[in-house]
Amino acid sequence: MRDIAVFTGSAHPELASELCAHLGVPLRPTRVSRFANDCLEVQLQANCRERDVFLLQPLVRPVQEHLVELLLMCDAARGASAGRITVVMPHYSYARSDKKDAPRISMGGRLVADLMVAAGARRVLTMALHAPQVHGFFSVPVDHLHAHRELAAHFRRYDLTSTTVVSPDLGNAKEAAAFARLIGAQVAAGAKQRYADDRVSISAVIGDVTGRDVIVLDDEIAKGSTVLELLERLRELGPRSIRVACTHGLFAAGALKRLSEQPDVLEIVCTNTVPVPAEEHTDKLRILSIAPALAEAVRRIHNGESVSALFDAPRGEPTGGDG
Repeated sequence: MRDIAVFTGSAHPELASELCAHLGVPLRPTRVSRFANDCLEVQLQANCRERDVFLLQPLVRPVQEHLVELLLMCDAARGASAGRITVVMPHYSYARSDKKDAPRISMGGRLVADLMVAAGARRVLTMALHAPQVHGFFSVPVDHLHAHRELAAHFRRYDLTSTTVVSPDLGNAKEAAAFARLIGAQVAAGAKQRYADDRVSISAVIGDVTGRDVIVLDDEIAKGSTVLELLERLRELGPRSIRVACTHGLFAAGALKRLSEQPDVLEIVCTNTVPVPAEEHTDKLRILSIAPALAEAVRRIHNGESVSALFDAPRGEPTGGDG
C-alpha cells in the first residue's frame, strides 16, 4: 500500500497538526514564498512519489491567497508524481456561489471546483457545504462530512427534554431536522427573505419554541445578521433559553462580539473547521474539534474503507462520497 503524506498550507496549520497527531503520522513541511512581483510559490518539502498525498487547506480569509496556495500545492504534488492527491478542505467558502440567481453572474462554486481538479486533485474531503448541490460541481469523488456527531455530543450534556432546534431559514431546515432527530429534539425554522449578502428579514418562526430551550443551528455564521434577526423573532415568542451553534465559525466583522453581547444567548458553539483568532474569543464561545473525524476519514480513504459508515446519517441520506 502507498505511504501517506500530509501537507498543509498557511490557512489552518493547527488543525493539520492535530489531524496528523490523531493519524499518528508526521505533518510534512511546506514552504510558501513570494517572488519579487508578489506571485506565490509553493514547495512541498518531502517525498511525494507514488504516495497518497493529502493537502489540508480550508478556504478562509484571505480566501483568494489560500485558494492559490492550495492550487499550487496540488500542482506541486502532481509534478512530484504523487500516487493520488486528496484535497482536505474543511470549509469551502465558494460553496455560497452555487446558483445563477441574477443575470450575468458568476458561479464560483463550480469554477473553483474545476480549478482544483485541473490542478491535480483526484478526491475532495470537505465538511458542511453551504448548499448540497455543490457536491455535484466536482468531477472527482467528494466525501461530504457533517459535524452533527460532535455538536450532538456537546449538547447531550444538557437536559434536552424540552429542546427545539431552530434553523434560521427553510433551506437549512433539512439539516436542522436531521440534527434534531439525533438529539431527540423538536425542530422549527425561520421564514427568511434575503435582500443582500448581509441584510435579511425573518417574518416568522414556524414551529414550537415558546417556553422551550432553543438551539439555533446554521452551517456557518459570517456577519451574524441572520442569527441576530432570528433572535429578535424568537424573543417575541418567549423561549426559555437560547444557544447558538454552527459548523463554520467565520465570525466576520465583529460578529462573535455582537452575538456574545446578546444577554439571552447562553453560549455560542462552533467547530475548528476554520481558525478563530484567540483575541476574538469570548466567555460564551465553545470550539469543538473535528480533527478526530477528519483523521478517521483520511485513514479510511487511504485504506479504501467506507467513509459513510463513520457518521450517524439519517436513513436514506448517506454523507460519504462514493462509499
